[in-house]
Amino acid sequence: MTTFDYKTALAKIPEQPGVYRYFDEEGTVIYVGKAKNLKNRVSSYFAKSNQHDRKTKRLVSQICNLEFTIVHTEFDALLLENTLIKKYQPKFNILLKDDKMYPFICITNEPFPKVITTRRVDKKMGTFFGPFAHQRAMYALLEMFGQLYKFRSCNLNLQEKNIVEGKFKICLEYHIGNCKGPCEGLQTEADYLKEIEQAKHILKGNMALPRQYFEERMYAAAEKLAFEEAQEFKEKLALLVNFQSKSTVVNPNIKDVDVFSIVSDESAAFLNFMKVSNGFITQTQTIEVKKKLDETDEDMLTMLVWEMREQYDSEAKEVITNIPLSVQLSGVENTIPQIGDKRKLLDMSLKNVLYFRKEKADRKAAEDSGGDRKMRILLTLKNDLQLKSLPRHIECFDNSNIQGTNPVSAMVCFKDGLPSKKDYRHFTPRTVEGPNDFATMHEVVTRRYTRLLEEEQDLPDLIIIDGGKGQLSASCDALKAIGLYGKIPIIGIAKRLEEIYFPEDSIPLYIDKKSESLKLIQRLRDEAHRFGITKHRDKRSKNFIISQLEGLEGVGKVTATKLLKHFGTVSNLYKAPLEELEMVLGKAKALHLKEQLSIINDQ
Repeated sequence: MTTFDYKTALAKIPEQPGVYRYFDEEGTVIYVGKAKNLKNRVSSYFAKSNQHDRKTKRLVSQICNLEFTIVHTEFDALLLENTLIKKYQPKFNILLKDDKMYPFICITNEPFPKVITTRRVDKKMGTFFGPFAHQRAMYALLEMFGQLYKFRSCNLNLQEKNIVEGKFKICLEYHIGNCKGPCEGLQTEADYLKEIEQAKHILKGNMALPRQYFEERMYAAAEKLAFEEAQEFKEKLALLVNFQSKSTVVNPNIKDVDVFSIVSDESAAFLNFMKVSNGFITQTQTIEVKKKLDETDEDMLTMLVWEMREQYDSEAKEVITNIPLSVQLSGVENTIPQIGDKRKLLDMSLKNVLYFRKEKADRKAAEDSGGDRKMRILLTLKNDLQLKSLPRHIECFDNSNIQGTNPVSAMVCFKDGLPSKKDYRHFTPRTVEGPNDFATMHEVVTRRYTRLLEEEQDLPDLIIIDGGKGQLSASCDALKAIGLYGKIPIIGIAKRLEEIYFPEDSIPLYIDKKSESLKLIQRLRDEAHRFGITKHRDKRSKNFIISQLEGLEGVGKVTATKLLKHFGTVSNLYKAPLEELEMVLGKAKALHLKEQLSIINDQ
C-alpha cells in the first residue's frame, strides 16, 4: 500500500461539489474524478471497510498526492472533469477513443467556400459537419451536392481583386458543367453563398428550406415560361425528395433529440448514439469503452453523452436515455420514455447496442476458436441474424432496369459462403409493365420458389432482398402466397446506410461495418447487382440488333431473333455464305436477304 498520508489530506477536503486529482510518485496525474461531496467521495477510496475491486486497489496503491478544486454545482464538476481528463489523459480514467478518426464534411472559410472531406478538425478552417461513422452516408450526401449544386473544387484564391484583375481562367470543370466559373466572375459570390446555405441546411438534417428553395425557383421559372429551367429545378427537387425518402424516418413531430443507450459487463461498456434532426436520424454510432475502475453505468453514460454531443456538435434540448444521467446537463432535459414514438426510438437504440455487444463477443469467440474461416463467417451471420440454422445456402435477388426499359431480375446463390454460379438465374418480368420494383420482386420470388417446390429441390437457408422495406414486404407477400412465409428466413438490405430490415419490423439493424457477416451480405448484394446489370446490357444490345435486322425487307421479329441466335452478331451475318443462310431461312428468303446485305455492303 501507499505511504501517502491520506488522513492529513482528507482533513483538508471540504464537503462540497468539486473535482479531485490523484498523482503518482512521479507527479503524473493518474486519475481525475468528480463528486457531489468531495470529502465523502475521496474518503471512500481509503476506507478499510470498502471492498474495492483489483483495479481500484491498484489505483490506491499508486496515489502519492492529491489535489482538489471546489465548484458551485455538479454540472460544473462534470465540465471541469471532462476538461482535465482531456488535458492529462490519466491512465485510470476511461477515455472516449476509437481505432480511427472518422471523417467530417467541412465548408471552408474563404471566398466561394469549398465543400471538402477531412479527418483533421481545425475550427479556423471552416464549419465542420459530422463525424460520419458511416462513410457511405457521407459520400451519398456529397454525390447529391454534386447533382444539386455547382460548388468549385479548385484551390484558387478567389479574392474579389484577383477575379477583377483576371488572374484566372475557367477550367474543364466549367466546360463539363460542374462549376459556374466564379474564377472569371461568371457567378456572383452572393448567388454561390445561397447554394452553400442550402447545403448547410441539408447537413443539419433540415430538408424543408432546400425543398422550398427549389420549389420557389421552379414556379418562378414556369411563370416566366422558362420551362427548361423549371424542369431543371423540378429534377433537383425530385432528387432531394428521393434522398430524404431513403433516410430512416421517425415521427416528424420529434424535431431535435439525441438518443443514447448503454449496456455493460465487467470489462466494458457499450453505447449507442442516434442524432435525430427534423424527424430524421442523421447520425448513428455504436462504441465500446473499456472500463478502468468500477465505474457505474450512470457515471459512464453521463460522461459519454457529454463527449459525443460535443463531438457531433449537437444542440438538441432533449436527451433520451435508457437509464438516468448522474448529473443534470445545463439546458437539457433528460427523459426515459415508456411508451410512444420516443420509446420506439429508444428501443431501436437498445436493439443496436445489444446487437453490437453480441457481435463483438461472437467475433472474439470466433477468433479464439480458430478453425475454418468460411464456417466462422457463416456462424457469425447465423448469430447476427438470429437464425435457427447455419445459412449454408443463401439466395439474393436484385432488379435492374434503366427508366423501365429492358427490365431484368437476377438471383445469385452462395453455398458455404462461396458463389455457386451454376445456380444463378435471370428473370424477365412477365406480368409487370414499367419500372415497378415491388411488383417485379413479388413476381420473381413467386416464380423462383414455386419452381423449386414443383421440382422438389432444396430451399435456401436464407433469402436476401436488395432493397428496403417495400421490396422486402413484396417478397414476404410472395412467400405467403405459396405457403413458405416463416419457413425460410428473409431479410432486406437498404443501400444508403446498409440497414438490415426484418419482416414486420420497422426498426432496422445496423451491423458493425467491420463485421464479416455484413461483408458477406454485401458481397451477395453486389454479385446480384453485377449479374443483373450484365444481363440487362446483353438484353439491350440484343434488342438493338434485332431492331436493326427488322429494318430489312421481309425480316420480322421472329426471323431477326432466329438469325441472331444462329449467327451471334450482325458482322457474322454479313459474312455468312448463301448456303448457310438457306439452312436457317430457306432458299427464297435467304436469297432475298443476301441481295439486301450485298447492297448495304456496297454502300
